[in-house]
Amino acid sequence: MTRVSGGRVRILLSTFNGAPYLREQLDSFRLQTCASWSLLWRDDGSTDGTEALMAAFTAEVGPDRCRRLAAPVGNLGPCESFLALLRAAVPSLGPHDAVAFADQDDVWLPDKLSRGLAALATEPPERPALVCTRQVLVDAALAPIGESPHWPCVPGFPAALAQNVATGCTILLNRAAATLIAGSRPPETTLHDWWSYLVVSASGGQIVADPAALVLYRQHGGNAVGAPEGTLGRARAALRRGPAAFMRVFRANLAALAAQPGLLTEPARTDVARLQEALAGGLPARLGALRLPGLRRQTLLETLTFRLWFLLG
Repeated sequence: MTRVSGGRVRILLSTFNGAPYLREQLDSFRLQTCASWSLLWRDDGSTDGTEALMAAFTAEVGPDRCRRLAAPVGNLGPCESFLALLRAAVPSLGPHDAVAFADQDDVWLPDKLSRGLAALATEPPERPALVCTRQVLVDAALAPIGESPHWPCVPGFPAALAQNVATGCTILLNRAAATLIAGSRPPETTLHDWWSYLVVSASGGQIVADPAALVLYRQHGGNAVGAPEGTLGRARAALRRGPAAFMRVFRANLAALAAQPGLLTEPARTDVARLQEALAGGLPARLGALRLPGLRRQTLLETLTFRLWFLLG
C-alpha cells in the first residue's frame, strides 16, 4: 500500500440503521491502496445492529484508527450529522491532509482515496479544493445497473446554485475547504454535499471533477438520496419534484450565502445579490438574471428546465 503526497485522510461516516450493508463498506476502507486513513464516525439514532458492527470493526482495526464521535447525540439528519463530524475532524488536520465523506451503504473501489489525494496535491494547500468522482450505480446486491453521467460542463459557481454535481460519497476536501465549510451555516433544506460544493466554488476554490467511477453507489430503495440513471432519468425525477421544491432550496441557498459574505468572492457576492433581486422582481428582472455567465445545469434539457422554474418560481 502507498501513501500519496504525505497526506492522511480522515473518513467521516454517519450511520443510521445501516446494518444490512455497512460491513461491505467498512471492508472497502481496509482495501484502499492508500493506507494512511482513519475513520471518525457517529451514529444518528440507529435501532438495529449498526453500533455492534461498528464496535466490532473498531476492535479489528484499533481505536486509534476508528473513533466514535460521542457528541452531539440523537438524530440530527444527514447534513448536520456530517457537519458535526467535519467540525470535530478539522482541528487535527495537517496542511496536506484531507477528509472524505462516506455513506454506510456503498462500496469504495481500491484507488478512491489515492486518486483523490493525488488530485488535491496538485492544488496549493491554502486554496480550498474539492474532489468529486462519478459512480458505478449498483443494485442492492452490488450488480451493476449503469454509471452516473459524465460532466459535459466544468463545475463551478454560479452553476452550483442550479445543480449539485458533487455526490457526497465521492467527495474529498483539503484542509482549507474543510475548515471553510466547518465554519459555515448551511440552510436546513440543503444536504452536506451540495453545501460543500456551493461553499468551495463560491469562495473561489477549485472543483476537481474526476471522470473515473470510484464508488459502487448502491440503489436499494432506502437511500437518503438516490441516483436516477442518465439525463432522462434525472429529468423525470426533477419533473416529479416540481418547481416549488427546487426553488425553495434555491432561495434558501441564496439566502444562506448572502448571510455569510465572508465565504464569497466579490463576483460571487454580486451574482448572489443579483439573483435575489431578480427573484424579488418581475419577469424582466428574472430574464435578465438568466444571462449570468455560467448559470446553467450540465445538459441543455436540464438547463431549460431550470430556466423555466426560475421564471415561474
